[in-house]
Amino acid sequence: MSLLPLEGPPGPPPAAAPAPAPLPISTPVPAPAGSRRPLTRLTRRLVTVLPLLFIGIWAALDWRALYDGTARLASADPGWLLVGLFYTCLGWVSASVVRQGALPERLPPGLLLASQFAAGAANHVLPASLGAHAVTLRFLQGQGIPLARATASLALYALVRPIAKTLVLIGFLVALPGLLRLGDLVPDGRMLFLPLVTAGLGLGATLLLLTLVRPLRRPAVTFVRTALTDARRLHTMPSRILALWGGAAAAPLLQASVIHAVGASLGVTLSWAQVAFAYLAASSAVGSVPAPGGIGPVDAAMVFTLAVYGVPVGVGTATLIGYRVLTVWLPLLPGVLCMSALVHRKAL
Repeated sequence: MSLLPLEGPPGPPPAAAPAPAPLPISTPVPAPAGSRRPLTRLTRRLVTVLPLLFIGIWAALDWRALYDGTARLASADPGWLLVGLFYTCLGWVSASVVRQGALPERLPPGLLLASQFAAGAANHVLPASLGAHAVTLRFLQGQGIPLARATASLALYALVRPIAKTLVLIGFLVALPGLLRLGDLVPDGRMLFLPLVTAGLGLGATLLLLTLVRPLRRPAVTFVRTALTDARRLHTMPSRILALWGGAAAAPLLQASVIHAVGASLGVTLSWAQVAFAYLAASSAVGSVPAPGGIGPVDAAMVFTLAVYGVPVGVGTATLIGYRVLTVWLPLLPGVLCMSALVHRKAL
């Protein structure tokens, strides 16, 4: 007999070794929202104050024009100056109407008018209407308009305005041929050479850029397709046609009305039609020169066209200085403050 112990029933299987705990994975912790707010607020404050700084620098550089214009306007008829200020305000309304006419979507009228008031201040700081277009583009994007459609509306706005001005000029030539001294106001070949060369260089530079830089081709094609689609759609909407073309045709007439009112306050006896035609001819001849708000070339051409009608050069110069005070200097600070308020409200 064996003295070894008998084997008992099999016991439970040994417990499996516990699985090793997974190593902790470090996940990036997002920065608290409060840490970003100071930077955002600082950026917004800088954007708000920066236009005021630019205006202060510009006022310091061009203080003599502001002083001379204010001194001459002090002896002008205040009633006619109020009429000129009224036409200046209507100019912002016409710009808002054209902006609305260039988009199928309906924009809030109050904010649209405020944006164009602010865009008018920016337009006199940067050349070729770049400031106004930049402010309007930010406003349209803030209203939920896609970038391609917003850019297409800016292009349509920039295209319609000179076409409408040319049609108005032709209308003056047809309706009032005897009242206007056409022979003295028609620019010679040298004056027409500059706009043609400028347009040709711009078109050639654009085509060369699209040819050499391939990443720009697809956005350019998308932009052209969107612009053509929106233009066809807008011209099927009678309200947009009236707003687009009517507002664009009214804009130069309102600017000419401001000049006529300022001239009348200084004793200029020209009729409204003569002043309007003089402005249309002057702005069409040198309007392509990329000056901030057209200041400079248009003023010189306008003084010349007024002199053709017998206005003394000194009075014509004072008229244009007063026109610039009403349309540039007087609304400049309120326009910049309006821009700052729109930035603060995140509308721009």
